[in-house]
Amino acid sequence: MDTKELLKKVRKIEIKTRRLSDHLFGGEYHSTFKGRGMTFSEVRQYQFGDDVRSIDWNVTARYNEPYVKVFEEERELTMMLLVDVSGSELFGTTNQFKKEVVTEISATLAFSALQNNDKVGLILFSDAIELFIPPKKGKSHILRIIRELLEFEPKSQKTNITEALKFLTNVMKKRAIVFVLSDFIAEDYSDTLRIVGNKHDVTGIRVYDEKEEYIPNLGVIQVRDAETGKQLLVNTSSKEVRRNYWKYHQERVDYFNDAFTKSGNGIISCRVDQSYVKKLLGYFKRRG
Repeated sequence: MDTKELLKKVRKIEIKTRRLSDHLFGGEYHSTFKGRGMTFSEVRQYQFGDDVRSIDWNVTARYNEPYVKVFEEERELTMMLLVDVSGSELFGTTNQFKKEVVTEISATLAFSALQNNDKVGLILFSDAIELFIPPKKGKSHILRIIRELLEFEPKSQKTNITEALKFLTNVMKKRAIVFVLSDFIAEDYSDTLRIVGNKHDVTGIRVYDEKEEYIPNLGVIQVRDAETGKQLLVNTSSKEVRRNYWKYHQERVDYFNDAFTKSGNGIISCRVDQSYVKKLLGYFKRRG
């Protein structure tokens, strides 16, 4: 992808996702993810309707008229985006690949954080850590994250969610808002997730394609594993083959749901051909 084409794609995603974050998610994000508490801001004259418990009696006595203490939310939150860049993300049977939907969701979340003056960091992972961008504030930083999501080419095609979670624990010493974006065609990450969830506010966003749920009856076809490169012939006309495939897929979905919910973390499932906007809004409103 040349520079001109990349900048065009970045701008297109910025326009779409920033509009969403400005008009839909900014307020929902703020109410969902609270700051660390209230910090003193100023003292001002008492106004009708003010809580009498906020009266500053020392200042009131000094000026012989009521004054109240004003507090504001102390935010300074940090959002970390853990994004799966393994080979299975380059799959899609409708208008978009899973990777493209993951990029849009990530950009929307990042601009929502930007609107609330929060820091945003990025971890791209396969079965290893492919890229780490430390958390920072600012529009130029968000645009860099979007550029990496669009053009980064991983060294490995495989997936290891546990490694990404362990890396997060090592680099993030303070509590963070964490979104893990993947198709979660993986397992054996529940124990690490439980440890991470005790320290951070974690949400898993599963992005999947409709055709990953079942195999249609197409006769004998050649299929290729996007992560291992292995090719094999599959007889899709066999009911047992289709049933076993559905069972395997459902086991991964159930594992994802159980791993996140039992460790007290949030979950969102977004199908590529459906609106992720409704999914995110519904999630924020339930938590807000």
